[in-house]
Amino acid sequence: MGESAEGTSTESCLGLTDWTWLNRPAQWAAYDDALDITTEPDTDFWVTTHYGFVRDTGHALLRPVPANFRLRVTFSGDYREQYDQAGLLLRLDEKNWIKTGIEYVDGRQQLSAVVTREVSDWNVVPLAHLTDTPAPVTVELRREGDTVTILYGLDGEPGTMLRLAYFPPGAAAQAGPMCASPDGTGFTTRFTALGLETA
Repeated sequence: MGESAEGTSTESCLGLTDWTWLNRPAQWAAYDDALDITTEPDTDFWVTTHYGFVRDTGHALLRPVPANFRLRVTFSGDYREQYDQAGLLLRLDEKNWIKTGIEYVDGRQQLSAVVTREVSDWNVVPLAHLTDTPAPVTVELRREGDTVTILYGLDGEPGTMLRLAYFPPGAAAQAGPMCASPDGTGFTTRFTALGLETA
């Protein structure tokens, strides 16, 4: 662990360096091949739509990414309360970002994507349609030009598209693992097998 010029701590984990916390949790552990995070209550990323609130309090370990890249991670969590969530976050600023992964909704693990451009929208696909037992999930963000493609898979290969979305082209952004507990008391998730490819 080190200190950047701005005084924010930087981390080394998952085989890469230059990670910086957005809303660092009290309980976390970083390794060469894994990242464990226990979420804190009342944490989320959301802007306005339907619920009327703005939250930028979720936990995310981010690093700079170029205009074109592929980022994937495999993860599993002890999801147990409404809206417990984990996955990847691509962030330009507090009102321009994309998050994707698993969200626990109405007692089920759901593949989830939220695209935010000033306001948030959300879509889910029940994970039970893919498997009867909870399993590690792999998600991938592909950014190319003005497009982000979100893919997922259960065998380490994210070969199924969940979402195609606009994202401002060329803008400097950060990306990395994220998790949050909007309504719950907290849960633990483990991230492994992170891969980053840049053009």
